[in-house]
Amino acid sequence: MNPISYDDFDRVDMRVGEIVEVQDFPRARNPSYKIRVYFGEEIGEKWSSAQLTNYAREDLIGRQVIAVVNFAPKNIAGFMSECLILAVPCLNESDGKVSALLPSLRAVVGGRVF
Repeated sequence: MNPISYDDFDRVDMRVGEIVEVQDFPRARNPSYKIRVYFGEEIGEKWSSAQLTNYAREDLIGRQVIAVVNFAPKNIAGFMSECLILAVPCLNESDGKVSALLPSLRAVVGGRVF
């Protein structure tokens, strides 16, 4: 593992967002959803392709997540993903399930991770 400086970390803009829409994404290579996330007035809404299909679509609506908002958009199977919702593998990672990184308490939408 190569250490990075705090300045390196500070360039990654991670924010709290609220999921406002979830759509199926059958064209994705790995099971994924198209997810629209609201990051407050300063940033607005961004779309993400996220492998969160172990969550029911209706359970994701209104959920707060942590996402990187300053990556360049990425074309994923013809869909422009504008942010990266952060997640980690579940304990039995061989089943492909992931756990989204969520604030433990209700957080300010658009709040920056520090």
